[in-house]
Amino acid sequence: MPPPQQQPAPPAVQPPGVAGPVPGSRGSARISAAPTPRAYRQDAATHLYGLNAQRIYKGKLPPLLYAVGTLQVSINQRGQVTKLEWMRAPRHAPEVVAEIERTVRAAAPFPAPARMERVVYTDTWLWDKSGTFQLDTLTEGQQ
Repeated sequence: MPPPQQQPAPPAVQPPGVAGPVPGSRGSARISAAPTPRAYRQDAATHLYGLNAQRIYKGKLPPLLYAVGTLQVSINQRGQVTKLEWMRAPRHAPEVVAEIERTVRAAAPFPAPARMERVVYTDTWLWDKSGTFQLDTLTEGQQ
């Protein structure tokens, strides 16, 4: 009896405004068609969620969060992180600051901003005491 044939994996669903792999990259980055930093923020948040699915808080966040921080991220034309600047850091939770910075740097390369030479976008991290998070861009809200 011949072995059962494997079914091909379903095609990956790409977020809106994100095209194929970046030429010359390791193949993990995509190209963002976002025309503005505000539009790029959606692509960046989707990218971060895709790489950290097990760390995303599911559902509405509790009324009191452990930490909230607003981070500005600079991305070059190849999707590499060139600078992180805190607009509002959760100073009472330095371990969260370090973990957010590590998470952002580890997510490179980000979608390359094809319609911009480089991009600086800002997002707010909503951090639960469990160590899970949501980004303001994709939040499910708060109780």
